[in-house]
Amino acid sequence: MRELLWTPTEELLEKSNMKQFMDFVNSNYEQKWKDYKALYEWSVNEPLHFWDAVWKFFRIIHSRNYYAAAENIGEFMKVKWFPGAKLNYAENMLRYSDSDAPAIIFRGEDQIRSEISHRELYKEVIRLALAMKRDGVKEGDVVAAYMPNLPQTVIAMLAAASIGAIWCSCATDIGAGAAIDRIGQTNPVILFTADGYYYKGKSFAVLEKVKRIAEEVTSIRRVVVCHYAGNGENGYPVFGRTAWEDYLAKDEEPAFSFPQFDYEHPLVIMFSSGTTGKPKCMVQSAMGLLVNQLKELALHSDLKKDDRLLYISTCSWMMWNWQAAALGLGSAIVLFDGNPSYPDTSFIWKIVEEEKVTVFGLSASYLHALMKEGFSPKEAVSLKALKEISQTGSALSEEGFTYVYEQIKRDLFFNSIAGGTDINGCFAMANPLNSIYSGELQGPGLGMKINCYNEAGNPVLDEQGELVCEMPVPSMPLRFFNDPLNERYQEAYFGVFKNIWRHGDYVIFHKDTGGITFCGRSDSVLKPSGVRIGTAEIYNQVNKLTEITDSLAIGQDVKGDQRILLFVQLKEGYELNAALIKKIKDILRINASPRHVPAVIRMVPDIPKTLNGKKVESAVTNIINGRKVTNRDALANPEILE
Repeated sequence: MRELLWTPTEELLEKSNMKQFMDFVNSNYEQKWKDYKALYEWSVNEPLHFWDAVWKFFRIIHSRNYYAAAENIGEFMKVKWFPGAKLNYAENMLRYSDSDAPAIIFRGEDQIRSEISHRELYKEVIRLALAMKRDGVKEGDVVAAYMPNLPQTVIAMLAAASIGAIWCSCATDIGAGAAIDRIGQTNPVILFTADGYYYKGKSFAVLEKVKRIAEEVTSIRRVVVCHYAGNGENGYPVFGRTAWEDYLAKDEEPAFSFPQFDYEHPLVIMFSSGTTGKPKCMVQSAMGLLVNQLKELALHSDLKKDDRLLYISTCSWMMWNWQAAALGLGSAIVLFDGNPSYPDTSFIWKIVEEEKVTVFGLSASYLHALMKEGFSPKEAVSLKALKEISQTGSALSEEGFTYVYEQIKRDLFFNSIAGGTDINGCFAMANPLNSIYSGELQGPGLGMKINCYNEAGNPVLDEQGELVCEMPVPSMPLRFFNDPLNERYQEAYFGVFKNIWRHGDYVIFHKDTGGITFCGRSDSVLKPSGVRIGTAEIYNQVNKLTEITDSLAIGQDVKGDQRILLFVQLKEGYELNAALIKKIKDILRINASPRHVPAVIRMVPDIPKTLNGKKVESAVTNIINGRKVTNRDALANPEILE
């Protein structure tokens, strides 16, 4: 049963960035909006005025203005955003360069802590930008990273953006093969990397993998290596290798003029998870990401200049890009690299306490793991500074919502968000003007004209359907890399509903609250006897059982129908006996429906997951149904597929 968990105080409501934006809209666009629902309806009914308001509210730094917020707003493949405008993404991110307040605070497990101010960040970015420019890196060249979550990773991304180069990145905890499958498609000219990284207190060498990447991705003509967890020795010889300190321009007070670019100019190439083949390479606009990221961080996450944002992430995940954009609001970002639960579960929470983190981002799977362990953050540390939890990655159970308020903090703004790599942002998320109910994201983001469609393509309420977006938004990909006719782009999003973006999530739009429940990926929807079931519905029940650490449900095609198979990972000391099988079936039959009860339940030592920690139903579905698994390197634990 969904329950009311939180309502904003009058003080929070009045001081929120969302309220300031609503007042700005009312004053400048002759409106009289008093609540989020009215503001949202205006944002999707008058999109040209809305995106114009976003641009002006955030005082976007630009050299040339647009003559319309968009052209061809009704056509996904033809829309042009902010035609005529020119800007530089990095210039907007570095706008607080006169501040000595922290810009980046770094924590590498319990090994290293460092801090860099906004003023210092500006100088480091420009020195690196000048170095790349003098090294022959041109506008439109691709700059790649195979890096831990270091300050240098953010610096390199902003330096690339400063000169108009295109950024792509993979974390060093993925294999060389997976990195090659990703960055190898983009033909980068420079590779940034580190000599090693820490995980669970141990250092892991990287340069052997870097050597293979540099040899197989033949476009790379220089490898820039920063010291982190290596032993300082040369290690494996890498062609074109240069130390970070030696590569930086020596200018003490570097002068730099930011080149200006239009909407069509890319900022990043983002990679899909690659569980069904080589990862898709999504080319995303600097201008489009800038306006949408600032909207989401400031308005929906209520991030302010004095806030500190920590997201458990790596540079393989879009949440890394999203977090880095907080620099454009003058906020500090707290980068964490390593295992958040080493040497014990409380470790990352101690960092939250020590660094006075105000907004802490984590995944649903991490919250569910804390619940399983019975860990209570509020009992372990002081969370006085913490004002918000941001959660994403996969669907969170109703019990997960309740856990946040019972075991983390009662007076907390819980911002459950959902979108994806495809838009480098969110379709649905919270806002500080509305109440929060268990199991629900508060609703659509501003400017996101999303809906829930049934199989016939009709909008529905209070029943499961496909998440769709009915109107373009600026952060949608410009194109896919190496897809000149946009064939893969069309197939990925518009192959089901004509001129409607099908996102691939299974959702319920609630009529009474306006909230949205996410039920799992629709490409892994189960259909026993033709009845559609989201896998999250099964996980939310099965994972309540103390004996079970994790689970994975897939559909097996049998004689024209489908049956559900459930794989369970058990806690140490438990076995999958008849009693536990009955317990699993009973909880699903009683709390879900008889349709949710699996035909087969099997024990496995681990659950296959992507490098970003998401369950991989597709690979297991392929195995069970006799199809080939095409990209095992996309998994964090591919050996489990055996």
